[in-house]
Amino acid sequence: MSQYVSRLGLRSPTSPSRLRLPGGNRKQPRRVAMLSVHTSPLHQPGTGDAGGMNVYIVELAKRLAAINIEVEIFTRATVGALPPSVELSPGVLVRHVDAGPYEGLNKEDLPAQLCAFTHGVMRAWAGHKPGYYDLVHSHYWLSGHVGWLAAERWGVPLVHAMHTMAKVKNASLAAGDTPEPAGRVIGETQVVRASDRLIANTDEEAAELVRHYEADPGRVAVVHPGVNLDRFRPADGRAAARERLGLPQDALIPLFAGRIQPLKAPDILLRAVAVLLDERPELRSRLVVPVVGGPSGSGLAKPERLQKLAARLGVSDVTRFQPPVGQDRLADWFRAASVLVMPSYSESFGLVAIEAQAAGTPVIAASVGGLPVAVREGVSGFLIDGHEPADYARALRRFADDHTLTDRMGEAAARHALSFGWDTSASATSEVYAAAVAERRRRVRSHHG
Repeated sequence: MSQYVSRLGLRSPTSPSRLRLPGGNRKQPRRVAMLSVHTSPLHQPGTGDAGGMNVYIVELAKRLAAINIEVEIFTRATVGALPPSVELSPGVLVRHVDAGPYEGLNKEDLPAQLCAFTHGVMRAWAGHKPGYYDLVHSHYWLSGHVGWLAAERWGVPLVHAMHTMAKVKNASLAAGDTPEPAGRVIGETQVVRASDRLIANTDEEAAELVRHYEADPGRVAVVHPGVNLDRFRPADGRAAARERLGLPQDALIPLFAGRIQPLKAPDILLRAVAVLLDERPELRSRLVVPVVGGPSGSGLAKPERLQKLAARLGVSDVTRFQPPVGQDRLADWFRAASVLVMPSYSESFGLVAIEAQAAGTPVIAASVGGLPVAVREGVSGFLIDGHEPADYARALRRFADDHTLTDRMGEAAARHALSFGWDTSASATSEVYAAAVAERRRRVRSHHG
């Protein structure tokens, strides 16, 4: 994979702060229009379609503003009382665009609203002088289609982040999950072709863009997402976090945190716990399994499915279903856990894994997508090939049998997470922007020359 990185003109992505695109430092843009059609940066992660992408956009925008790149985030209005714009933080403005009814629209319904959303973006732009935005940065394929038109109309570069890809998701579907539609595959292919630069979270995602979507390797840059190291840190430790959350001090606590949908595979954790208790029934008295998050996506079709599964497996007594929580409270759940379990079928990066490690908690994760980058095998956690519950049960048993393992691996996890600060990501992203702007100017000059 290092050969692939060198072909992109990048250094090793293990240190994204050193990311360089050919041509050295260039002038960064002054103002970026950031597009997030289907999920607002103001929404609570873990609810509806809000998740890691929300966190990514908020944190990246704040850090870009800190290095003097103003960011205006356009998102679809989902509540009628929202003001047209909200200052998220100095230099970061969220613009609410009317596109379709405020409530009752699923993500799958939104392609029909892209024309209305684009109209709203263009109306906002029309109120400014020419050249107001220097660049468009779109997130997820729906936003990419709006970004494609906006960038063409404004004569600026389009930088796009896929976050997830239909072809990758469809290649590793959970049992009973719904495949992504052909319309999305076509849409993603068009956005890849239209983008001046594509930002991938990991080497693997960069390779998937080239393999599945025929992306030009010279236009793909690898920038790892970051973690808010002020919020997600060991703080006052595991014991204090457990006390605040009303959890027993001596418990084995494997935590699931995220949207409840087949893709994220919370059922694998419950099945693994059932296997563990079959083998070691004496653990039942000191086992607590929190599931923190709400139904999302295809999980909304049967929102009670996981509770019913817990009952069928005979683990309802040790499972605690918790609604989504704010970021500060989530940090406490991470600190309190013995280990975070992420059995996902697909993850472009796995931000939750980095957040948990930054809080001093090791991770058991499926060896998919970006998780092998997020988790250091045998150091900050364990990577599992496949989705066999017995394999996850075996990893859990290691924490049950060795009372020092959580603390030992947790310390290594916190050190590992320190290399994933958002400042690093913002700096690398600004260089991708600068390269895209410089290339666009070159093309314009050669066209007029």
